[in-house]
Amino acid sequence: MDKEEALRFLDEHINRRLTREGIDDSSLENMRSLLSSLGDPQLDFPLVHITGTNGKGSTSAISSNLFSKMGLKVGTYSSPHVSSITERIQINTTPIDDDEFADLVSHLALVKPLLDTAPSWFELMTAAAFRCFADNAVDVAVVEVGMLGRFDATNVADAKVAVITNVGFDHTDGSGDWRRKLAWEKAGIIKKDSILCLGETDEKLEELFLAESPRQIYRRNIDFECVENDLAVGGRQLSLRSLEATYENIFLRQHGRHQGNNASIALAAAEAFLESELPEEIVNAAFADVNLPGRFEVLNSSPLFVLDGAHNPPGAIAAAQTLKNGFAHTGKRVLIVGMTEEKDAQWMLSSFEAEQYDLVVCTQAESPRSMPAEELSNIASSQNQNVLTCAKPEDALEKAFEYAREEDVILGSGSMYVVGALREAFESYE
Repeated sequence: MDKEEALRFLDEHINRRLTREGIDDSSLENMRSLLSSLGDPQLDFPLVHITGTNGKGSTSAISSNLFSKMGLKVGTYSSPHVSSITERIQINTTPIDDDEFADLVSHLALVKPLLDTAPSWFELMTAAAFRCFADNAVDVAVVEVGMLGRFDATNVADAKVAVITNVGFDHTDGSGDWRRKLAWEKAGIIKKDSILCLGETDEKLEELFLAESPRQIYRRNIDFECVENDLAVGGRQLSLRSLEATYENIFLRQHGRHQGNNASIALAAAEAFLESELPEEIVNAAFADVNLPGRFEVLNSSPLFVLDGAHNPPGAIAAAQTLKNGFAHTGKRVLIVGMTEEKDAQWMLSSFEAEQYDLVVCTQAESPRSMPAEELSNIASSQNQNVLTCAKPEDALEKAFEYAREEDVILGSGSMYVVGALREAFESYE
């Protein structure tokens, strides 16, 4: 089986986690059966398990960098990918190659006939990651939850350190006490022997996390915090108080004030796992080397072209603030936007401050979940008079660059699917 055959095999499987049909505690039995047929690889390594409405990807990447710079062999599992599916499974912060990916999936194809229930796409990918980490004898696995936590396929593994970045509006219709419902689901990654690094600061939700009986809990602004968070060329200049030490004047190669919070909880998680402070030179090296494709990624300077995978209102607000406060530009602004159909497009566009852009270009990615570009354009027209519709992201990119001058700025966002398509289009754009 080669990579293309592996992708076809995966695409034959329904992704139950996207529809949440039949998602309850019994759904994890399917994942347990799949892993049992592979020899239970999730038992072969300690785990840092990360969930939260926003910041999971950044926290995972920073934590993985810290472990790698400390000399540990680290496996990282994250989603979604931007350019290649192999980005989801990394060893020492490097995506696995196509041959290893194909070999992992071929093993899954061999054991599938032994299962009573066909696994989902995400269950197969998660099993491939766990098998990869066991085969590579990693010292630690940093695993990002796919959705919420309690019933996510990744939650068949027990976390030594559980990380909850925050609880915000996503994967909910907003009915009832939605924050408590989401917090309860995210709290599900906490096991009785877990150390919990808690980034959510709402005291009314804390009882839900304590109910899972973590062995130890470290709280943002009490046990760890970002003390100083200043704009710097190419990123942020931070001072962080963590569990074991204070780290001064640390440069983080990521844009946006919100990255200070991600950096502080990632550092706390690494210290909790290692049960010691980290050498400051290690922290400096790890933070300066963080690479996050599609997370406020600058691809061009004249005009400024930025991609950010903001996929919910809090993420869109952070993207708008980062662009406004972190980049000095005197020209016009262009927003290329596309999103999945379950999103509240009015709220998302308002969070992006779409009304303040000189041009909004609505597009859609090649995904069955994408909101049609025409539908998004109709909604965007209520907030901005200058709206174009380009169903294909490559056409949207071309229109944006035709419109923009050297002093202007183009932001592409709305979902990681759209960001990935725009990134691919830019690489071939002339």
